This record gives sequence, C-alpha cells and structure tokens, in this order.
Amino acid sequence: MENVSIILILLFGITFLGLLSKRYNFPFPIVLVLSGVCISLIPGLPVVLLDPTIVFILFLPPLLYAAAWNTSWHNFKASVRPITFAAVGLVFFTTALVALTAHLLIPGVTWPLAFLIGAIVSPPDAVAATSLTKGLGLHPKLITILEGESLVNDASGLIAYKYALAAIAAGNFFFWQAGLNFIIVVGAGIGIGLLIGYLLYVIHKKFVCDSVIEVTLTILAPFASYLLAEHFHFSGVLAVVTTGLYLSFRSGQIFTNESRIMTYSVWEVVVFILNSLIFILLGLQLRSVMEGIKEYPSGALALYGIVLSAVVILVRFIWVLPAAMHRLYITKNTVKKEQFDRRNMVVFGWAGMRGVVSMAAALALPLTIQNNVLFPHRNLVIYLTFCVILSTLILLGFTLPWIIKKLKIPQYSIAAEEYEVRTNVVAETISHIEENLSLLPDELLNNIKSKYEVKYNRLQKTDLPSNYFGQGKTLAGNIFNEFTKLQLDLIGVERQVIERLHLQGKTSDEILRKLEKELDLEETRLQLEMYH
Repeated sequence: MENVSIILILLFGITFLGLLSKRYNFPFPIVLVLSGVCISLIPGLPVVLLDPTIVFILFLPPLLYAAAWNTSWHNFKASVRPITFAAVGLVFFTTALVALTAHLLIPGVTWPLAFLIGAIVSPPDAVAATSLTKGLGLHPKLITILEGESLVNDASGLIAYKYALAAIAAGNFFFWQAGLNFIIVVGAGIGIGLLIGYLLYVIHKKFVCDSVIEVTLTILAPFASYLLAEHFHFSGVLAVVTTGLYLSFRSGQIFTNESRIMTYSVWEVVVFILNSLIFILLGLQLRSVMEGIKEYPSGALALYGIVLSAVVILVRFIWVLPAAMHRLYITKNTVKKEQFDRRNMVVFGWAGMRGVVSMAAALALPLTIQNNVLFPHRNLVIYLTFCVILSTLILLGFTLPWIIKKLKIPQYSIAAEEYEVRTNVVAETISHIEENLSLLPDELLNNIKSKYEVKYNRLQKTDLPSNYFGQGKTLAGNIFNEFTKLQLDLIGVERQVIERLHLQGKTSDEILRKLEKELDLEETRLQLEMYH
C-alpha cells in the first residue's frame, strides 16, 4: 500500500511538470526522462519491481493502439513503401550494428544478448516524434512517414526482441527457422488483428448505443487483440496495430458525437498516465539497476552508454543516404521533382528519438530464465536502454527545431486543405437543401439555407497562401477567425449568466449541467473551426 501511495504522489508530481511543459512549450517526453532521473535521486524511496509480464501486457497494447488510432490509413497506405523501408529495413539494420558494437565493446555480452539490446533500442518512439515535431510546420507526408515508421517498427523491433529472448533462454538460434517463423508470426498477427477489428466493428455498429460502453470497448480492444495473438504465439503487437488501424478508419461509421468526444478525451488521459507510469517505475528501479552493475567501472559504463547511443544516432544517418537515392531513383518518372526535398531526409535522420516503448521492453525483461537462473546482465540492458533514450531525446529533441530553422525548410500550412474540405462540405449541403428540401415552408427553408450561406461566405474570407488562386492574388483579412472569436466571447457571457443564476439558486443542477454541456460542445466546435 505504501508503494501505491508513493507512485500516486509521483504521478501527481509528473502531472504538475506536464502542466509546466504545456505552459512553457517544453517537450513532455524530455520531461518524462528527466523525471525518471530525478526520482532515482530521491533518498528513501523504495524499489518497486512489477512482474515483467504485467509490464508488457499493461503498457504496450494501449500505447500501440493509441498510436495506430491516430495514424491516417490513407496517408499510411500512400507512404507504405518509405515506411516499410524504414520500419523494417532500418530497424533490423540498427539492431545488427548495435548488436555488433555491444558484442565487441562490452565483456561478457553474448550474441543473443547483444541482439536483444539492439532490438530494444532500434525502434524510434511515435509519441516522442510527434511531440517534438508538433508545430514545426513539417510537410504532412514527412509526418506520416515518421508516425508510420514509429508504429510499424515497434512491431518489427519487438518481434526481433522476442526471438532474441528465446535464443537467450534456449542457448541457440537458427536463422532459417527464425525467418520462417517470422513470416508466420507476422501474417497470423495481422489476421487476428483484422478479425478482432471486424468483430468490434459489428458490435459497435449493431449493438452498442451507449457512449460509456463504446469508450470501454476501445480500451479493451488492444488487450483482446494482444492476448489472443500471444496465446497462439503470434505477434500481439501487429494484432494491436492492425485492430487500431482498422477501427480508426471506420470510426466515423460506428461512433456517435458524444462517444467520439469522450473517446479522444479518455485516451489522451490514458496515454498520459501510462507514459508517466513507465518513467516513474524506471526512476524507482534505477538506483537498484545501478547497484546491480556496480562491478563495472563508472568510466566503462559511461563509455558503453555513449558509444551505443552514438551508434543508434549515426546508423539512422547512414541509412538516410541510400534511402534518399533509392526513393529519388524509383520516383523520378512519376513524382514531380519539386516534391522531393532532400532537406526532409535530414529531418528524418534527426527525428530518431527513442522513448516509452523501448523503456517498457527493457523493464519487461524476465528476472530469471530456465531453472531459475538470473537473466544475464538484465540491469545492464536497462541502463543502456535508458542511456539511449536520454541521449536521443536530449541531443536530437532539443536541436531538431534549430536544425529545421537552419535548413530553411518552408513551413507547410494546412489552411488550404482545410479550406477545400470545408468548402466542399458546405457547398454540397447547400445543394442538398436546394434539391431535396424545396417543399419546406419558406421561412424554415430560408433560415436553414441562410445558415450555410453565411458559413460559405465566411470561408471566402479565410487567409490562404498568397498564390492559392494564382500568382499574387490574395484573400481579404481573416474574417472567419474574427467571427469565431466573437462567438467564443459571447459563449463566455452566456456562461457568466448561467453561473450567476446558479449561485442565486434560480436554476437546478440538472438544467445547469445540460446548458454547460451545450456550451462545452459549441465551444469545442468553434475552437476546432479556428484557422491557425
């Protein structure tokens, strides 16, 4: 009970740090890794060791599912070639070179253990990549490749991780057998993910009519996919990712407006808490981890961490050059030259931050193997993983905005794309009104049509790129945003009136909550409507 209280207090502390990171625009993944260091330095805190199996089951499925849910299937499919090239080829390339370095550098590290270290630190982290690139104006295709790579490489890295674990436990490894099993494990994992996704799609669409139940099902979905696939010794990671992509693509068909708002809110909280808990557990174990590797000189430990971190960073840049040449060669006849900007490949190389998935994989290492023999160098593996995460987040994460500025990459704005979508929606709705609702009473018809005509006219006042309608032709000032801001101000006035009536006892709590919900939904809609 004491340990639970300590974890809750530390979680409160990290939540406060998260509040400060939002206020001062400081990357939260870096806050998390520094929090882990600070927690380990607090004297008197107990060492908290969870069952490694529980760590894997509790943290990985929901984190991977959330990443898959926020990935656009259309964008993912359009960029599947570069994503696969990075998420499979680069992961295995990184695993191999890190393994070679660890085996040659660190005494007593066998080949299976070296490959295990490589598999743990090879996949970049989706949360870190999106958090650190948010607001930098990168092209959506580059963001899609980074997110898709982080999503799929978790699967390839964790599959390699499981093979390395099996090799350590068995004491041998057959490459041809692993290759055959890999194909089976991947194919069956994807199949189970599609099966669970389809079943949940049917349940959501035909049976569920309550937003709380719908949100609950989204929380249970990753665990269902993962546990079923793992039960048959297939890839639970790929099953989770597949289910997430399948249901996310069809979410518009199965969720009501209330359940959709609730789902995104709940999942933001779940991901925040799980990310925080991972690094709290790390901090509570880090002192014990350092005690477990005290036979190594401190200088040697520093050397191991620095060298492996350098290899992880450099391998990505080594991979970028042939990847860029390969893409340029195969697309030169089908893609306009100006769409390929080599500066984006530098950003891709710089965005290889490691994070929570690698940390969860390290903490999930078993305490013992066959015949209750202690897992070899477990503490060393956790230490090296933390070094790589810390180095990549601090070195790459802090300097990424500076690199983008120095490369003078033009910022991409989604205003034009959003304008097109909103205009199409409003124009087709007006057409529907004219074609299908002409028999309505004139007053009602004019009022409803006027609403959408106002929307359309406001859209024509939106700020867009200067050459959107042709060279030198610009649109007028951003009346769209001004009108939206005015509506938001008036909602604030409505809130004040409602609150005053409530304090005076002139309205019941039931009416208060109903009106508050209406205003909350309206305010959310208007905030999403704003152009930035």
